[in-house]
Amino acid sequence: MSVKEWSDNIYLGELQDDPLFSDDLNSLQETVERQPGTHVVLDFSGVNFLNSSNIAKLLKLRKLMSTGKGRLRLCGINTSAWGVFLVTGLDKIFEFCDDVPSGLASVQIDA
Repeated sequence: MSVKEWSDNIYLGELQDDPLFSDDLNSLQETVERQPGTHVVLDFSGVNFLNSSNIAKLLKLRKLMSTGKGRLRLCGINTSAWGVFLVTGLDKIFEFCDDVPSGLASVQIDA
């Protein structure tokens, strides 16, 4: 993944399947811990598979961001990954956007 600082307090993460997925989310978690109030948009267009470890890391990132008043948007989720969100009920917990531009706009509006 590449993590890009899109603005002063918004980061854009372009995720890929494991093992990069875990490494990149760990990096984002460190950034959010250092900079409370950071907003993150995650682009899932390169993710085809989610495992329980990936889900746990996403939940941890969400918790960190909510305590720091940051916003998290998940974008570009393909059918196989979306099925995991539906089956686990996580579609009710996370906020989703169709694509990255929508996610960035949504974060800016809510911030």
